[in-house]
Amino acid sequence: MAAMASVRYSIGRAPLYTDVNLNGTVNLLEAARGNGVPHFVFASTSSIYGKTERIPFQESDPCNHPLAPYPATKKAAEIMGYTYHNLHRLNFTALRFFSVYGPRGRPDMMPFMVTHRIVNDQEIQLFDAGQMERDWTYIDDIVAGIVAAIDRPLGYEIINLGRGEPVLMADFVGIIEELVGKHAILSTPPAPPSEPKTTFADTSKAARLLDYNPRTAVADGLARMWDWYQREILSS
Repeated sequence: MAAMASVRYSIGRAPLYTDVNLNGTVNLLEAARGNGVPHFVFASTSSIYGKTERIPFQESDPCNHPLAPYPATKKAAEIMGYTYHNLHRLNFTALRFFSVYGPRGRPDMMPFMVTHRIVNDQEIQLFDAGQMERDWTYIDDIVAGIVAAIDRPLGYEIINLGRGEPVLMADFVGIIEELVGKHAILSTPPAPPSEPKTTFADTSKAARLLDYNPRTAVADGLARMWDWYQREILSS
């Protein structure tokens, strides 16, 4: 959970991301091995899938073409996790998170940034005029999946944690506009090569192994985030 995040920020910073995300994970794996910890749950990312043609994204996809250093280091850490499982019998579960959002989200992520810029009449870059899709997953659903994984050692597993319902970015921004009561000021450049057209989780494996059942629709989750934003950001 303490990794260097953000696909776009990782571009041009491969040494930093390798040091923190891969070497940091190996340090934790060594600590687990050395202290008899039997089970390791790893925060991975849907960005690993890149521009896969398999829709929805399934964990059996080889994921050999990450589009930026961030997902590349997460993929490498998943592989290292298998090595520790093979050699040291460490249970290792990699959870691939899909576009997590909600109250207290990072300011550099799209949900907070769009909300903040609409409120403050600032321009928003909406790649490909909002015709990209993301599988937005509310934080409470992600936490439920993490807790379930912690409670269930499974050997070595990779598991998607998403909503399973991709949303057009144009519609996503539209929901926030309606909540805020203002129109966004948009620029619509082409998407950079680090950005896939779609993310879409197949959550059947999570349902089978973790009893995972995401409950929060995007409109409801954004409404909760907007309530938090008004309470904690606008009033401060």
